[in-house]
Amino acid sequence: MQRYSSSTFVLNFCFSLALQVLAVCGQGHLQTHGLDLHWHPGTATWYGEPEGDGSTGGACGYGTLVDVKPLRARVGAVGPVLFKNGEGCGACYKVRCLDKSICSRRAVTVIITDYCPGCPSDRTHFDLSGAAFGHMAISGENGQLRDRGQIPVIYRRTPCKYPGKNVAFHVNEGSTEFWLSLLAEFEDGDGDIASMHLREAGSSEWLVMNHLWGANWNIIGGPLRGPFSVKLTTSSGKALSARDVIPGNWSPKATYTSRLNFHH
Repeated sequence: MQRYSSSTFVLNFCFSLALQVLAVCGQGHLQTHGLDLHWHPGTATWYGEPEGDGSTGGACGYGTLVDVKPLRARVGAVGPVLFKNGEGCGACYKVRCLDKSICSRRAVTVIITDYCPGCPSDRTHFDLSGAAFGHMAISGENGQLRDRGQIPVIYRRTPCKYPGKNVAFHVNEGSTEFWLSLLAEFEDGDGDIASMHLREAGSSEWLVMNHLWGANWNIIGGPLRGPFSVKLTTSSGKALSARDVIPGNWSPKATYTSRLNFHH
């Protein structure tokens, strides 16, 4: 029989413990999906007024939110690669022009609020508001940059930041106790929504909501009994549950603000 000294036993124990710690850390890393923050090549154009905020409303369904801060002048439409049939709505990107003769090194941060039906489907393309597009130019060259039309850019995901804002839920027009549609607003971090669940008053069951269009989700049932708790899960797997955020006497077209937001 092989004999082990006490020091050998301690070394073996420490080594085994270290392996277990590494395994646990590795599992934690796999479970914590982060955003891809690497730069990627793409192209960009602009639309609307030269110094404007882009479109009113848009294919994500944010409505008049795109006309006011913090979204104002930071909106962007994208092609199918990033729009993802609406599940890309709300994501934030940094976009930077590569032409050093007319562009600064400053990247503009944009929030996906619209779909660009004429944008290329074989590559990543941004159709930015006139103000956001011109923001990439060196001082005094905003107009000249816009005159270029389509330009090569690099882009990357960036955490969304809404200082002083908590996640809010807009009850869409037409909602009833049998058909309820929600739009989530001001999500820090990932900004997008991969799934949405609803929990009725007095229930412990989370009901799956369906992706309707853009950033809108809905559920058919009934009669649905409020107050409602809402759980959001983002594309990287982060989750947030807002308990009883929508009161029992809710009404269509109203917006209800939670007390929390995602950490980023």
